[in-house]
Amino acid sequence: ARPLLKLVEVSGHGLPWLLGTAYGLCRSGSAAAREVLLNLLFALLLDLVLVAVVKGLVRRPRPTHNKMDMFVTLSVDKYSFPSGHATRAALVCRFVLHHLVLAVPLRVLVVLWALIVSISRVMLGRHNVTDVLFGLLLGYALYSVVEYCWLSPLSAPALFALW
Repeated sequence: ARPLLKLVEVSGHGLPWLLGTAYGLCRSGSAAAREVLLNLLFALLLDLVLVAVVKGLVRRPRPTHNKMDMFVTLSVDKYSFPSGHATRAALVCRFVLHHLVLAVPLRVLVVLWALIVSISRVMLGRHNVTDVLFGLLLGYALYSVVEYCWLSPLSAPALFALW
């Protein structure tokens, strides 16, 4: 089961999300799509910064049974609290459910993906349950911040002029 869990781990990693969003932003031909993708990029960057700051402040070590076989780690990733994957999964889940028109089965799959990513963090030994629970709450709350600070051509014309 570990190889499958590691695949789930990659699906919640920040690097593929950042690169995929940046690529989509560069290739998008629609102003509405660019607005959504720019805000997703903003959300992902905010997520990375916030999680890194909290990890640096709390400095909770990872569980002792964690194997150091993670995909692309940084120095702050030696700490456990909060789970960046869980934070990102909750943030992306809420973002996708709010900004994409999806049929009910796809909406269920998005929520299941977020839950499976979060559960995989504990099963792989990367995090304690409290790291994941706080990460989910942080990601859920972070989406509200992104919505409040929503970037639009009116509020951030310089950003939109780049694309």
